[in-house]
Amino acid sequence: MNKKYQKSMTVAPDAHGLTVPEHVTVAMAEIVGDMREGLLALAVGAGLQVMTAMMDADVLTLAAVKGRHDSDRVAVRHGHERGSVTLGGRRVPVDRPRVRGVDGSGELLVPAYELFSRTEILGRMAMDRMLAGLSTRRYQIGLEPFGQQVSELATATSRSAVSRKFVTQTETALAELLSADLSALDLVAMMIDGVHFAESCCVVALGIDLQGTKHPLALVEGSTENATGDNGSARRTARPRPGRHQADPGRARWQQRPAQGRRGRL
Repeated sequence: MNKKYQKSMTVAPDAHGLTVPEHVTVAMAEIVGDMREGLLALAVGAGLQVMTAMMDADVLTLAAVKGRHDSDRVAVRHGHERGSVTLGGRRVPVDRPRVRGVDGSGELLVPAYELFSRTEILGRMAMDRMLAGLSTRRYQIGLEPFGQQVSELATATSRSAVSRKFVTQTETALAELLSADLSALDLVAMMIDGVHFAESCCVVALGIDLQGTKHPLALVEGSTENATGDNGSARRTARPRPGRHQADPGRARWQQRPAQGRRGRL
C-alpha cells in the first residue's frame, strides 16, 4: 500500500467529516493469495486496503503531513491500536490510527474507522438469517466466503453472539412498531388474530385502509388467545378514534366469528 499521501491527493471532508482519497494504490502482492479463493475474497482484500487508505487520509486531514510544521493542524498522531470493523455479518480485526487534539481536548474520532466499525448491520443480518430459518448454530455457514484469512480472524459469529444480536434487533423492531404514529391512518376495518408458540400466544391487531393495505396496530403476548392474551389491551390500543366513522356504521362492520380449533378471530 502506498502511504505517501499529499494534500493534493485528497478531497475536502464531506458532511460527516469523512475524507476520501482521489487515488489509492493497491498492493497486489498482499492479496495475491486471495485470488486463488475467488473474486469475492480478492475484492475483500482490496477493500480492506482501501479502508486503510481512507483512515490514513482522515489522519492526514486532522494532523497534516507527518514531520512538517503546520499551524493549521487540529490534532497530532497518537500511534495505533487494535480495533475491529464490520464485514459481511462478522467482525474483522484491524489496526486503527489514533489522533489527539492539539488543544488538549483528548482523543479525536477518525471518521472512516467510525463508519466501518458500526455494528447495526450485524443485527440486521442476524435477524434476516434467523427469519429465513437459519439457526444460530449454522450462522457461519450462511456467511459469504471472504477468504480463509478473514474467516480465521473473524469474530461475532458464535451462537451466543448471534443470539444476542437477534434479540437486540427484534426488540428494536418491536419498539419501533409499537411506537409508530397511527393518527394519519384512515382505517375502515380491523382484524384481531392470534398465533400460538408453545404455551404462549401472540395476539395481533391489524387495521385495513381503503386501498386494502394492512397496518399493524397492536401486539399482545399472553398464555391463551381468547382469555388471558387479550385482557382488553389490544381493543384499547386499536379502538376507533373519536370522530372517525362512528356516524357511518356502513363503512366499518364488526362481526364475531366462531373460534376454529385453537385459533379465534374477531
